[in-house]
Amino acid sequence: MGKLIIFGVLSLLIVIASWRTLFSVKSHGFYRFFSWECMAWMITINGKYWFINLLSINQIASWILLFYSLYLVLAGFILIKRTGKPASFRDDKNLYSFEKTTELVDIGIFKYIRHPLYSSLIFLTWAIFLKNPTILLFVIGLLSTNFLYFTSKFDEKECLVFFGKKYSDYMKQTKMFIPFIF
Repeated sequence: MGKLIIFGVLSLLIVIASWRTLFSVKSHGFYRFFSWECMAWMITINGKYWFINLLSINQIASWILLFYSLYLVLAGFILIKRTGKPASFRDDKNLYSFEKTTELVDIGIFKYIRHPLYSSLIFLTWAIFLKNPTILLFVIGLLSTNFLYFTSKFDEKECLVFFGKKYSDYMKQTKMFIPFIF
């Protein structure tokens, strides 16, 4: 019962954060919502294992992924805020205010990967999984990763519409999630 309450509270917070995109299948936020739901379930199930056997291989790998995830989200978010030049004239209700950039950010971590914030969520997903790996959580982790992949693909469509050829050229020079690999 306690797990359902935790998952319910997390889901409520996710719905509140995602309400603008819940019914917009062509928005990247629609797919991000489902990834966040998968992660909420994984946190609900694996939360009690967060600090168990800290020196096990799974825990060490999990903490490495967690810290890398934290680095990606901080580096990405800071660069978006500093160089993305958010503008109020981008009247897309499906975007958070920090996403309404008018300048393509292609420096720092963005020089190597197009989606550091989504990449951070992928690494977070697998860090949560490694806290106490099970087959069910592996499947949910795969679902979360696939939803983030679709999130990125729809985000790229939105960026191509707004930035045009500049974004198309940028896509040819960078990887999606992992520098030099994918």
